[in-house]
Amino acid sequence: MRIIIIPLLLLLSTFTLFGQLSIRKNLELTPDHFPQEGVPKGELKGPFEFHSKIIEGTVRLYWLFIPAQYDGSEPASVLVFQDGNRATIPEGSLRVPQVMENLIAKGDIPVTIGIFITPGNRSEKYPMDLGPKNPNNRAREYDVMDNRYARFIIEEMLPEVGKQYNLTDDPEQRAIGGTSSGAIAAFTVAWHFPDMFRKVYSSIGSYVSIGFRPHEEPIKLGGQDYPALIRREPIRPIKIYIQDGINDLSNRWGNWFLANQQMVSAMEYANANADESQTGGPRYQLQAVWTDGEHNDKHPGMLLPEGLRWLWQD
Repeated sequence: MRIIIIPLLLLLSTFTLFGQLSIRKNLELTPDHFPQEGVPKGELKGPFEFHSKIIEGTVRLYWLFIPAQYDGSEPASVLVFQDGNRATIPEGSLRVPQVMENLIAKGDIPVTIGIFITPGNRSEKYPMDLGPKNPNNRAREYDVMDNRYARFIIEEMLPEVGKQYNLTDDPEQRAIGGTSSGAIAAFTVAWHFPDMFRKVYSSIGSYVSIGFRPHEEPIKLGGQDYPALIRREPIRPIKIYIQDGINDLSNRWGNWFLANQQMVSAMEYANANADESQTGGPRYQLQAVWTDGEHNDKHPGMLLPEGLRWLWQD
């Protein structure tokens, strides 16, 4: 009898937890995901090939979205998006350039240049037959907790794009985003360098143990360690729109939905603790959205216009 009661209590607790959450359902693509009459057309340039010196032995592709309103007279805001091979598909789930085009025209976000980057592939030339599939160095770049990928973005990609375009150096006008492992990669960039990026779009984020290496010396942390770090470390001035679905993955790496809830709980605790102790400085700004989605780009794409508007609103 005792063996039966304990699981039942845990099960009831789980149902109570889910019952307290607001779950959004019946999401659809919005008009912002489609070309609109009268909206000035931006230009998607690329793909361009790039060999990183910081992440040695890899090659990747990147695309640039240049809005029609950009003339170079003033620095443009920046949106960096991971898995650029998926983010730029015109009729895909994310359609990031199209959403940017419409939001810029409405004045909902500033004039923003989009930088869409694939993970690296360990080869001399990028395999063009990959399509939207993941290059072979993705987990080594996106799911780890060190600052190497962040340094690649800041020290290599931004200067590369900055050779041709006038990009802002204001961290409040730099956003970075992604889905799945691309989401944790985006958060890691802001975590290590909040003086460079302060806006994060995180959907179905892999805040789980993919990057955890307990048998290496020294032990490598994984995404499951972020909530503990957030609770203990000084608050970063990060503004994050974070989404996940109740039907996300649960496997040997972890439970994605629970992991995303842990991230939100940790940031809420850090803010409350700082308020209670009257600690000065920044607070996490967060908007958590829970849906009935699965581990794919559908809901991340459907919520993208809402997320970008929220990130740039005062």
